[in-house]
Amino acid sequence: MDYLIFWEWLSFAARWLHVITAIAWIGSSFYFIALDLGLRRHAALPAGVNGEEWQVHGGGFYHIQKYMVAPAHMPEHLIWFKWESYATWLSGFALLCIVYYAGADLYLIDRNVLDVSTWVAILISLASISIGWLIYDLLCKSPLAANDTALMLILYGVIVFMAWGYTHLFTGRAAFLHLGAFTATIMSANVFLLIIPNQKKVVADLIAGKSPDPKLGKQAKQRSTHNNYLTLPVIFLMLSNHYPLATSTAFNWIIASLVFIIGVLIRHYFNSRHAGTGNPHWTWLASAILFIVIIWLSTVPRILTGEAKVSRAAEPFLTGAHFEQVRDTVLGRCSMCHSAEPSWEGIMLPPKGVRLDTDGLIAAHASEIYIQAGASHAMPPGNVTQVTDAERALLVAWYRSATAGKPVQ
Repeated sequence: MDYLIFWEWLSFAARWLHVITAIAWIGSSFYFIALDLGLRRHAALPAGVNGEEWQVHGGGFYHIQKYMVAPAHMPEHLIWFKWESYATWLSGFALLCIVYYAGADLYLIDRNVLDVSTWVAILISLASISIGWLIYDLLCKSPLAANDTALMLILYGVIVFMAWGYTHLFTGRAAFLHLGAFTATIMSANVFLLIIPNQKKVVADLIAGKSPDPKLGKQAKQRSTHNNYLTLPVIFLMLSNHYPLATSTAFNWIIASLVFIIGVLIRHYFNSRHAGTGNPHWTWLASAILFIVIIWLSTVPRILTGEAKVSRAAEPFLTGAHFEQVRDTVLGRCSMCHSAEPSWEGIMLPPKGVRLDTDGLIAAHASEIYIQAGASHAMPPGNVTQVTDAERALLVAWYRSATAGKPVQ
């Protein structure tokens, strides 16, 4: 099997797994926060029960009770919610390795931003993702933990700084992805390093006949609430690679920062509804205004990431046989959309930030051209520019010749 095609399917498998596990994690997180906020308290509740709720779903009724610390005795059957978080982070990291580390010259490194080797870029990536949890955990264990609002404001300042920093280290697309990974690592580490360990301590105390420490549940609740408010921005950042207007414009780091505010506003609305404390409709107006600001920032000025220097890995595609024919095909069939100023009606910026209007950029995107327009018919959509079978065969031969070091037949 062609190595690049295998790698493309491996990427698809990892992405699919990541989406499936993320849905499971986000779903359970949203459900339990909504459940917790909607609990009803009254005098007839059993001892130790902090609240209860009746729910109906799927033709049946559910009666749910919450113990603020723990029940008097350990239940025989206890369901743990942890693997959703672990599997989401692990599959996301696998996808980061497959797409951004293995394809660092194309997706991770922008040599006009920071000209470093592949391994230096990967080490910067790993270090930056790891440090997020350390900073966050120190903040949560500081005196600031007593004031949740102050804690979240300082954490937001850290996120804004990281948004700015990432855009000065990587491509715009990689910057957004890393900001998402930075935040998601904090969320998953909350589950792995605090929420689950605290729950295990409570279970151990119950088994030993001891009274669990109420502080353990309070700490876990705080981290779980933080995760709830961070979820929507992370989803946006993980999907942002499809939208160059967000990732590849001059004020991309400000756009990423504003997305966090929008996500928090939306969660505040739903959490308020679930808690029965009102319907803060103003959050939707504020979110809409911020979104309009984001649109303005993405188009004033209209500046995409400049053309990167041609990497050594791209040189064989420039010097290989029949490159002139390939260039003519790409310029004639693809560059009306994939150029600095697209001429195709309705397209303001090149899709996914991919430009194919110079020799260097065509060579830099050789693998994408091969997959999207050679080995498959994904591009152009609907074959609107009428790429012929002979032209697709030429793209395949050009790519395979350059990667195998053999002349095109």
